[in-house]
Amino acid sequence: MGLVDRSRSFEELATRRFDVLVIGGGIIGAGIACEAARAGLAVALVDRADFGSQTSSASSKLIHGGLRYLRLGDVRLVREAHRERRALMQVVAPHLVRRLPFLLPLYRHGPYHALAVQAGLWAYSTLAGERHGRLIAPERARRSIPALRIDDLRACGVYADAWTHDSRLCLANVQAAAEAGATVANYAEATALRIARGQVAGAEIRDGREGESVSVAARAVVNATGPWIDHVRRLEDEQAPPSIRLSKGVHVFLELTAPWSAALTIPHDKVRVSFAVPWEGMLLLGTTDTSYEADPDELGVTEAEIRSVLAEAAVALDAQAVRREAVRSTSAGLRVLPNARGPTARARRETVLLRGRGGMVTVAGGKLTTYRRIALEALNALRSELGVARFGGTPAPLPGAVGLAEANARLGSVHPELDPTVRSHLAHLYGARAEDVLRVASLDPRLLERLDPAGPDIAAQAVYGQEREWACTTDDVLRRRTTVAVRGLAGPEAVARVEALLLRAADVGG
Repeated sequence: MGLVDRSRSFEELATRRFDVLVIGGGIIGAGIACEAARAGLAVALVDRADFGSQTSSASSKLIHGGLRYLRLGDVRLVREAHRERRALMQVVAPHLVRRLPFLLPLYRHGPYHALAVQAGLWAYSTLAGERHGRLIAPERARRSIPALRIDDLRACGVYADAWTHDSRLCLANVQAAAEAGATVANYAEATALRIARGQVAGAEIRDGREGESVSVAARAVVNATGPWIDHVRRLEDEQAPPSIRLSKGVHVFLELTAPWSAALTIPHDKVRVSFAVPWEGMLLLGTTDTSYEADPDELGVTEAEIRSVLAEAAVALDAQAVRREAVRSTSAGLRVLPNARGPTARARRETVLLRGRGGMVTVAGGKLTTYRRIALEALNALRSELGVARFGGTPAPLPGAVGLAEANARLGSVHPELDPTVRSHLAHLYGARAEDVLRVASLDPRLLERLDPAGPDIAAQAVYGQEREWACTTDDVLRRRTTVAVRGLAGPEAVARVEALLLRAADVGG
């Protein structure tokens, strides 16, 4: 992929006539743009902030069938999610999606009985097409999870799922769309829709960096703005009624003092569970599932929510592992649920798919794991307008897609001097394109230095992020192109260093 040229993107937005304009660059919007561009359509993708800057970078990071959905009786969703998990692990993004065993602890006073769990794991594993789940003794479980609380622990159920780096998975879909010919722009807000003969025919897009606006013409428009879908729907129809409700999910990241070889699924009642997942060398805890009725722009994490997440984890983990002082960062995202009654924790993760009075398709909800299927469902709703028989087919690799071991070996052969921790980290985030990241350091060895000594991210990633991945701000780099912020390392020195790197890269590019 060539260098990012923001001015050229806005020139194309103003002058090209597109088949599809996708508003919203989270995982669903990015997936729609990717699939549409690969189908040969002229595609535009815009987001009013950075790609994946909201819930798509604040998820539970899991690529999973959803064990609790089986309890809710949603066998179809579980089967579909398992199918997508296999595709992501084996073809679409094997460097980003990594298999991991999960343990389900069965405490003496817990909500589940051993026989029920064993039957559930058998059904779950059968739907996954894998070896059936089983029960193991507490002592064996603790070898995988050193912090596991084993008093009153009868056994642990074992099954397999996977985890990912969600914001980079989203970005990989944006890259795939751009490489297939799509015009993409972040910090590009849809302020109004174009209407021609009663039909939505594009949008007015304001450049959030420069302040100028362009008019974008498109045969079809997809609203994939997540928690903001009703706001965009009212650009089409001021009287559009509410279509969704929101559920808030909070996650807490802690230092991991001893390595884990499995994750933990912690049951709290017959339906709800929380997770403790080893992620990027840290421990991810969460999530909450509470109704959210405030402005999505005001989303944040409270001290009470942090302590609630830690308390839920303490059901199955030693107090030392989940102490407040170990917290390095937090995140919060909003799940989009159909507008129905009942507790959000018991709501099915169904997709919201609507057609407006002017023809705009609105899509939101579902699971990170099934984002491809949701994207294809939205596009298939537009088949007649776009003249495409059907969207779908064999899953295709995203940019950089290669097995982690192969990516690591390639990098080691070209850069044997690189620290193994850094090498493995780059292979995971970029796959086969990790060599391209290091290439920017060929004229300046200082770009191989770490952005913070306590983390594996290096300066070259900031430059690469700006030149090839649409990074505009220090937050784009520290929070979504790298893991610096989530590790709690985005202090004044790291921010200043990335700011200087972005300015230098901009000067060289200019």
